[in-house]
Amino acid sequence: MQDVTLIGIDLGKHSFHLHGQDARGKAIFRNKLSRKQLIEFLATLHACTLVMEACAGAHHMARRLATLGHQVKLTSPQFVRPFVKSNKNDFVDAGVICEAASRPSMRFVTPKTESQQTLCALHKVRDSFVQDRVKTINQIHGFLLELGISLPVGNAVIRRLPAVLSEHPLPPRLITTLERLHAHFKYLSEQIGEIDRELAMQLADNDLGQRLLSIPGVGPVTASVLAAEIGDGKQYASSRDFAA
Repeated sequence: MQDVTLIGIDLGKHSFHLHGQDARGKAIFRNKLSRKQLIEFLATLHACTLVMEACAGAHHMARRLATLGHQVKLTSPQFVRPFVKSNKNDFVDAGVICEAASRPSMRFVTPKTESQQTLCALHKVRDSFVQDRVKTINQIHGFLLELGISLPVGNAVIRRLPAVLSEHPLPPRLITTLERLHAHFKYLSEQIGEIDRELAMQLADNDLGQRLLSIPGVGPVTASVLAAEIGDGKQYASSRDFAA
């Protein structure tokens, strides 16, 4: 076990598959451990390089394992997939992660901080609300168009929908349905506004976010996305690498 220098970890919800190898690439061990057993095992193991795919739970696990003295690297799943040959299973995946990480040209993902993960969560919820609001607006337009009422494009006319409805004789049940959609639209708009304010508050305490906001044309939403996704940007060799 003292010869182990690189360990590939295939992450799971409850169990983790490990593939350990020495500096020459020779397999030393294969283990299947629970979350608790994994921490206990790596806490007693000498410092080595741990590699995982950057998937759900990987960033939290990377931060936790780094506190045990190990060097933790995350690699994008798309860079690991080409090394899978056949007979795919969890142990094979762990070995493939080691093989991919051993390549000199392999690119790694910087583990996110809790603050970055929080920003990512806010953006995902915001995107979901925006999509739901667009769907709601489209439904309102569609229902009215079926009765010959064509509304201008934009949120402004939806905000004054009650006034629009009062100008046209419509079936009472349809009016009730449209009012329900209008209330849902208002709720989604309020939630999006609250998230935007929360993003702005988080950026106020973030040095990187403040520097991003100083760039012309970059607002709170764009700045928070960049702060959450790329961090300090040290994983990129150049601006051209970042753009690609």
